Amino acid sequence: MLKVSNLVTEFASIKALNDISFQAKPGRITTVIGANGAGKSTLLRTISGLERPTSGSITWFDEELTDKSVEAIVRSGVAQVPEGHAVISQLSVAENIELGGLFRKRQARGDLEIATKDVYELFPILFERRREPAGSLSGGERQMLAISRALVARPKLLLLDEPSLGLAPLISAQIISIVDELCKSTGLTVLLVEQNANTALAVADHGILLALGKVVADLPAKELIADSALRAAYLGY
Repeated sequence: MLKVSNLVTEFASIKALNDISFQAKPGRITTVIGANGAGKSTLLRTISGLERPTSGSITWFDEELTDKSVEAIVRSGVAQVPEGHAVISQLSVAENIELGGLFRKRQARGDLEIATKDVYELFPILFERRREPAGSLSGGERQMLAISRALVARPKLLLLDEPSLGLAPLISAQIISIVDELCKSTGLTVLLVEQNANTALAVADHGILLALGKVVADLPAKELIADSALRAAYLGY
């Protein structure tokens, strides 16, 4: 289980995360929603080690992450898919996927090849285009590639930042559906950050609503989406 306790992350004395506490259960999708500037991406970056917290604790199955390097956090079973379909355009699709194996903990000889085969089966279009530069892919294909690169690390916890950003609704729904199936079939735990609250809550088991760096709601997704007062106050609809 992921446990975030009294987490504070500051930038120039401004608290981007202000005493945040919540839990994300194994094998479930927990979504973090909120308006721009709520602290959603900062939360994921702090969990993955890209930002260092001022205080507080982050544990993954009782293993403290806050004092670990990014590489060690990956080896602990945590991988992040950054927002913006972030891939290295000059490298091929296959080379981008290989990067996901740099810091992973090997289970056996040939393990990386098996993981690569698995992501190609998950996203067949990437296998078809594996020798092409990543910069030639569509937005949806680049998002598939970014997710594949993370999955090659064989994470137990996937931090997914704004996967639907800039994508057509049909492509976005396809990607979210694949992530949902992964949770159900492999027990993968997902912490999903989304600007589109309806998209996120429709697939999530649990929801965390952030506002100005604070948790203002921590509820089952069905309850959160049904709470019109919370939606109106913090999401504007």
